[in-house]
Amino acid sequence: MIGDKKVIFSGMQPSGFMTLGNYLGALNNWKKLQYDYNCLYCIVDMHAITVRQDPAKFRKAGRDILMQYIASGLDPEKNIIYYQSHVPQHAELSWILNCFTYMGELSRMTQFKEKSQKHSDNINAGLFDYPVLMAADILLYQTDLVPVGEDQRQHLELTRDIAERFNSLYGDVFTIPEGYIGKVGARIMALQDPTKKMSKSDENKNNTIALMDDPKVIMNKFKKAITDSENEVHYDPENKPGVSNLLGIYSAVTGKTIEECEKEFANCGYGNFKTSVGEAVVANLEPIQKKFADLQNNKDYIESIIKKNTERASAIATKTLSKVRKKVGFVEKIR
Repeated sequence: MIGDKKVIFSGMQPSGFMTLGNYLGALNNWKKLQYDYNCLYCIVDMHAITVRQDPAKFRKAGRDILMQYIASGLDPEKNIIYYQSHVPQHAELSWILNCFTYMGELSRMTQFKEKSQKHSDNINAGLFDYPVLMAADILLYQTDLVPVGEDQRQHLELTRDIAERFNSLYGDVFTIPEGYIGKVGARIMALQDPTKKMSKSDENKNNTIALMDDPKVIMNKFKKAITDSENEVHYDPENKPGVSNLLGIYSAVTGKTIEECEKEFANCGYGNFKTSVGEAVVANLEPIQKKFADLQNNKDYIESIIKKNTERASAIATKTLSKVRKKVGFVEKIR
C-alpha cells in the first residue's frame, strides 16, 4: 500500500444485483474515501455461499458487481478491488482464527440467529462461522478502519476481541481495527414499504431500484411508490415515511439539502413530485449505466484488473499470513 495512509477494508456480496440503496448508502461514500485512505474493496463471494447459489447466475453476479464498482467511480488503480475467493489466505487465516474463537462468542451473534430463521432448511457451519471469516478478511490486511452498519457492528467487536486475544499470546501481530464513522450514507427505504430498508433480496421488485434498471422501469417504480393521503411534501420519517424516503433519495442524487428539496416541492402534488424524483435518479444513474456497458464490451481490461488486483491483495495477505504461521509454530515452507 502507499505511504502512511490508513487502511480501509469493506466488501459486498455478489448475490442478486446492486441497488440504489447500495449505491447511495455505501458506494457513494467509498468513492470519497479512495483519495484519503488505502482502500480494499472485496467482493465477498465466499461469504455468499452460506446460502445456496445458482453457479451460473452467481458467477455472472460476481463479475457484474466488479464492473458496477468501477462504473460507480471506484478506481481500480487507486483501490484494490478483488474477489475474496481468489486470495486463499482468507480461508487459511480463518481456520487459524477459528482456534482462537469460542463457541459461546459465535452463538451470541444476532445475525446468525436471524439468518437461521430465514434459511431454516440450510443452517450450515459456514453460517455459524461467518464472523470468523469476516475477522480474517479484516485482519489479513492490517486494516485500521472498517465502515460498518449496525448489522455488522457486533462482528467487528468480535474481530477486535480475536485480534487482541491473538496479540496477547504472540505479540503485536494484528492491527486492532476501528469502526469507520464518516459521513452517514443515505438510508434508502423500500418504495412500497418505506418502513424497511431497500434490499436486493426483496421479493417485491417494485420495492427496489437496481443500478442497471432501464430508465422506463425506474420511472414506473417511482410512480408506484407509496406516499400518503395528505398530498403535502415535507420531511417527517415517523408520520410520512414514504414521502420522507423520496425526499431523501432526491437529496442524495441532487446534492441538495432536505430543506432545499422541501422548498422546491412546497406547492407540488405527489404525482409531479414522484416524477421529479424518478427523473433525478435516471439522470444520476445514466453515466454509471453507460460506463458499465462499456466495461461489458472490454473483457480484456476487466480480466487485467482482476489479475492485477488479485496479485496486489495476495502480496499483502501473504505478508500477514507468513507472520501468523510463524507465530503459531507451523513448519516454514521450503521454496
